[in-house]
Amino acid sequence: MEPELLELTVTVPHSPAAVWTIVGSPHLYPRFVRGITSCEPVSEATGRGARYRYRAGGEGEAEIFVHRRDEQLAWSGRQHRMSVVLRPVPGGCALTILLTLLDGRSPAMPRIRQRILDAVAAISDHLGGVPAADPPSSRPSKREFARILVKAGVLTPAQPAGTLRQLRSVGRWGSTLAGGYEAVARRAPDSLALCDERSERTFGELDDRTSRLAAVLERHDVTAGSRVLLMCRNHNAMVEAMIACSKLGADVALMNTGLALGQVAEFALRHGSRLVLADAEFAALRRRLPPEVPQLWTWPPGDGWHGATIEDLIEAQPPTRIAPPAEPGRLVVLTSGTSGPPKGARRPTPNNVADAAAVLSEIPLRAGEPILVAAPLFHTWGLAALQLGMALRAGLVLPRRFDPEATLAMIERQRCTALFAVPTMLRRLLDLPERTRARYDLSSLRVVASSGAGLPGRLGEEFMDAFGDILYNLYGSTEVSWAAIAGPRDLRAARGTAGRAPIGTVIRVLDRAGAPVPPGATGRLYVGNRLLFDGYTDGEQLDVRDGLMDTGDRGYVDANGLLFVQGREDEMIVSGGENVAPAPVEEVLLALPEVREAAVVGVQDAKYGQRLAAYLVLAPGAQLDEDTVRSHVRERLARFAVPRDVVFVEELPRNATGKVVKRALRRNYRW
Repeated sequence: MEPELLELTVTVPHSPAAVWTIVGSPHLYPRFVRGITSCEPVSEATGRGARYRYRAGGEGEAEIFVHRRDEQLAWSGRQHRMSVVLRPVPGGCALTILLTLLDGRSPAMPRIRQRILDAVAAISDHLGGVPAADPPSSRPSKREFARILVKAGVLTPAQPAGTLRQLRSVGRWGSTLAGGYEAVARRAPDSLALCDERSERTFGELDDRTSRLAAVLERHDVTAGSRVLLMCRNHNAMVEAMIACSKLGADVALMNTGLALGQVAEFALRHGSRLVLADAEFAALRRRLPPEVPQLWTWPPGDGWHGATIEDLIEAQPPTRIAPPAEPGRLVVLTSGTSGPPKGARRPTPNNVADAAAVLSEIPLRAGEPILVAAPLFHTWGLAALQLGMALRAGLVLPRRFDPEATLAMIERQRCTALFAVPTMLRRLLDLPERTRARYDLSSLRVVASSGAGLPGRLGEEFMDAFGDILYNLYGSTEVSWAAIAGPRDLRAARGTAGRAPIGTVIRVLDRAGAPVPPGATGRLYVGNRLLFDGYTDGEQLDVRDGLMDTGDRGYVDANGLLFVQGREDEMIVSGGENVAPAPVEEVLLALPEVREAAVVGVQDAKYGQRLAAYLVLAPGAQLDEDTVRSHVRERLARFAVPRDVVFVEELPRNATGKVVKRALRRNYRW
């Protein structure tokens, strides 16, 4: 079979040395070449070439030879050969690309030719500072929203009477927790709504109980506009308290259970909380609050405890009806606090069930199917699971504390089809012995949705290898809700990607002046969708440009439209005048089989301003030395990205949702 040849010569207005900064850096190819989703160096090198593992549809390996720096590069794979020759011409550089397909003629050759031309144009625009073109508009029509909701079973044209009853309730109450759950109670009163280790509730029971609880709260002077502080782990009573407050139009502040009680008390006093609802394990909070701020207990600390809980108060309250408040209450969620003290962020009230369509367009959740919510309900991701479950009429299974084997047992027992978790929980599930995992029937599980912290690429691949291609990763924040979602195909194709913007969502990468960056360039991430937050409780706002909100993160979008988040703006490391993002260095470190967890921070350095420090948690029984770590990074990244300090630690400091608290690393470790 005769090989097929393609030869192209393209001239760009840049010097060969400038063009070589990209052509001579194969790990950058996915930023500019559509179809190539990853290109990473591997340690095994043969001959004069460096060996790379790439993904372009399937996975392959190629040896890349640099014949003359700034002039010629050759790519040699099993099925193709390619050479790129650069030569100076008046006003710029001529690139001659020769591609040989060893398997003979291919119908894809015209598409390959166009992709090469597009890649050269993108490289030229990148070097010339030409802003990248805006991504296609993702403003969906009402019909598109309806199609997604019908597919998920949220809307059921075949059951118009049930849908009509549900819509009437939402019309009375709005799309609040009160309105959403009352609407489902009218449509499916006997279906499972909540399940924890102590009890199960149907939607009908939940509606009745939350109306009773609302009457109890009214006797404690909770009315529309009152502020209630909630400090609970995941359980039925926490959800009941949120719905009851919503029925009264009260604002609810969800406290992170990992906070010091002094921080919680300070927040309660600063924001004028009328009432505190808390699990009894946090009873010491009472001593830090004035007597005019009462506490009601949501969960007893043990079987021997004799104090009253809201369960007792609900049982003592006769059935009652609650009228919708004049104004809906608000939910306040605390920020993660990884880069500073946590702040209260006011969550917007969803407009209607269509707000769920963005997530449902990428994550195949289905109406009426049980969801296990391991992510904390006080966090944006756990709260998202609650709101999605409400829209889907799904029963929520709520483990109060996460235990990996108990989680598998609950999935089997309740036949859960989805699990909402954070990445550290996925790691703990993977750490279970294979024989332990094999004891449980997980055939019902179709979706594992992860968020709340960055998902390391290797962790994602290992999880899918063990549990199947059912993993979905959502990138977002307390302030912007969601920004991008990566499904199994994306996570396989491009390790470490945050995915793509779902329907109705816009992502822009902007420079410091607020202008779009060139193709493949890193910048600040701005996001627009239907559920941007309404500001912090202290009155502070984030920067908003053309309806897009600043995330505080830096990242880039590659030629395939995939987003890569490289870390917080305030975590960027400037060493010797070079900007280093921690995320790519952490991904390289996690590729070492001995490394279980990794975090990279910048620490002060008298010569370079900052230097990189890597903190590593090793796998059980593994051994590794600093020089091996540095050599591994040096083979894969630029010299200025090699950590000067390598520190082996037992564990990384994390908050309650599993995010690494990097400021604690800088503060607690010394050299």
